[in-house]
Amino acid sequence: MEKPATVQYYGTGRRKDSVARVYLRPGDGNIVVNKRPVEEYFGRDTLKMILRQPLEITDSLQKFDIIVNVHGGGLSGQAGAIRHGISRALLLATENSRDALKKAGMLTRDPRKVERKKYGQPGARKKYQYSKR
Repeated sequence: MEKPATVQYYGTGRRKDSVARVYLRPGDGNIVVNKRPVEEYFGRDTLKMILRQPLEITDSLQKFDIIVNVHGGGLSGQAGAIRHGISRALLLATENSRDALKKAGMLTRDPRKVERKKYGQPGARKKYQYSKR
């Protein structure tokens, strides 16, 4: 006997060097990041709050189970990438959510990245100390 196909919505989120693949399935609000519960993966409460922002805006906190694969960057960038991915997946899952998400700035990809180091300098902008003599 075949298992019935479950409805699934997909969204890709990016921030800094992090890329998150987010799958939304109808459920009761479980969030799994890289096969670990969100409480175990993200230690800080602020990062968990960032993830839940799009769900709170659209009142769908207990409506979906979220499965996330994320790689690259640090925890803060990964949290931002997951938020972006959840927002994109929610667009497909719930109609009428676009205006609220757009107004909150959840659909805009944050373009800021680390600036490259330049030659003849110790960093991107910093210069070596100048001495006249």
